[in-house]
Amino acid sequence: QVQLVESGGGLVQPGGSLRLSCAASGFTFNRNAMSWVRQAPGKGLEWVSKLSGDSTTTYYTDSVKGRFTISRDNAKNTLYLQMNVLKSEDTAVYYCANPTSGYWGQGTQVTVSS
Repeated sequence: QVQLVESGGGLVQPGGSLRLSCAASGFTFNRNAMSWVRQAPGKGLEWVSKLSGDSTTTYYTDSVKGRFTISRDNAKNTLYLQMNVLKSEDTAVYYCANPTSGYWGQGTQVTVSS
């Protein structure tokens, strides 16, 4: 069955960095565009970034442009999100997902606080 397992979240100070990973299995990873979606406390889901299966096309929400970088290693069936210059408003649970296919991970908590 499809599995998406995120890791790499944690507590970081403002201005710091984190790298999230998402290990995928159970589907043809390299044929699927993948996204990172987040949910801040008390708020709805917010799409953060998307990367095509061949890594040629990327999309970012405006609030993370220039700070976050999405990437993937299709040989390892893994999706990444490098997050730099983190801000308190980045605090959220981050999900690895292919919403079109209904694939979602369990999420990893990112907390940005001094």
